[in-house]
Amino acid sequence: MKGVGAFIAASAALCANTVLATPTKVEKRASGTRGNLPTVTVKGNAFFAGDDRFYIRGVDYQPGGAANAADPLADRDVCERDVEKFKELGINTVRIYTIDNSKDHDYCMGLLDEAGIYLALDVNTPDYSINRADPHPSYNDVYLQSVFATIDAFSKYNNLLLFFSANEVVDSDNTTHCAPYVKAVTRDMKAYIKARGYRNIPVGYSAADVDANRYEMAQYMNCGSDDVRSDFFAFNDYSWCDPSTFQQSGWDQKVRTYSNYSIPLFLSEYGCITNTRQWKEIKTLYSDSMTGVYSGGLVYEYTEEEAGYGLVEVQSDTKVRELEDFSTLKAAFKATPEPRGDGGYRENGRASQCPPQSDTWDVSGSELPEIPTPAKAFFQKGAGRGPGLSGDSSQYAGTPSDSEISSGTSGGESESATSTGAAASLHIPEMSFAPLVCGFVVLFSSLFGASLL
Repeated sequence: MKGVGAFIAASAALCANTVLATPTKVEKRASGTRGNLPTVTVKGNAFFAGDDRFYIRGVDYQPGGAANAADPLADRDVCERDVEKFKELGINTVRIYTIDNSKDHDYCMGLLDEAGIYLALDVNTPDYSINRADPHPSYNDVYLQSVFATIDAFSKYNNLLLFFSANEVVDSDNTTHCAPYVKAVTRDMKAYIKARGYRNIPVGYSAADVDANRYEMAQYMNCGSDDVRSDFFAFNDYSWCDPSTFQQSGWDQKVRTYSNYSIPLFLSEYGCITNTRQWKEIKTLYSDSMTGVYSGGLVYEYTEEEAGYGLVEVQSDTKVRELEDFSTLKAAFKATPEPRGDGGYRENGRASQCPPQSDTWDVSGSELPEIPTPAKAFFQKGAGRGPGLSGDSSQYAGTPSDSEISSGTSGGESESATSTGAAASLHIPEMSFAPLVCGFVVLFSSLFGASLL
């Protein structure tokens, strides 16, 4: 939104009598059981709904904006009001930046499902997120409890498309030191989803519209082992300002830059307002010129907020007024049919090389911070009820990671060497030890995993 490991629990045997318990079985939880839409999966550099290529045709949706964060999926009147407009637009996806993970969302998720609409969901809130000014203390167990509680709350919906682990945390040359924390959260989320027996819900990052290090961030999120790599990468792009073209906007150059990128890529925000928006980019985004590399995008944004990007103006909980951009966008979508076939996607691809340290990328290697020790318990017992939007901030609460990644000193090993190390950076506790006479409990894991921010 415009305007947000290796843990090896080496516990020394302090007492001579250690009794090993039998492995704890993690049962498959009910997941993907609500709704009629097919779940979306990742294949190569594309999304698929069943056997059909899935292109994101959507809008960013956060009534009230960041300044007045509220959960639009917890208000029936608001849902009913807006889902009707979504159907008029002809979209298949909405992105929501903030939800209340203590609320029930069955009704609104059901309305979206009936309308053929998926949800791309950010797991952070203004009070529960990584602090780019001071990332280490904000990466703590209290924060992760909120993140995991959001996963628990939404994993059951078929029309949950994906989770964003973070949005625009790295937004300049001097905030790239936050990247390991973004990737650690992605790692932790993926590991938690696996440990809790949920379906393979895609997890990835939404990057800022920053030319200096956007590609480095894309490489970084896609380097290393599968356990730490993002499932997709998205970025906000306001470079197409009407009147413009594929070449004039520079979109042709970006297609070339990412032509060998091996995971799905899409625009998490687009829609420049420098001039009157004609939405000419819609036809190009879903054309053969881009579908081999891009999987669509999300228009910024549905409701009119202070920044002036809105498609509608909210008048009450049951009524909105369509703005000019609504009708022109609706016409652009109607004139642009869904691409046919597989769009020339890449079925197979290699992980990226981790980017080298530079003047605009102050990260070296691929070492990630260890998951905060108290957060390890969530993998076995679950996260519990989320704090919602009224909880105390997590920024300086709880216990941070035992390891801190300093700028430019996060390792330096080759990709092949660090892939194994990164994969080992989070061990999901699946085996427990019986209490020792001294009262010590040792947790360790046989799974190598990781993801989150």
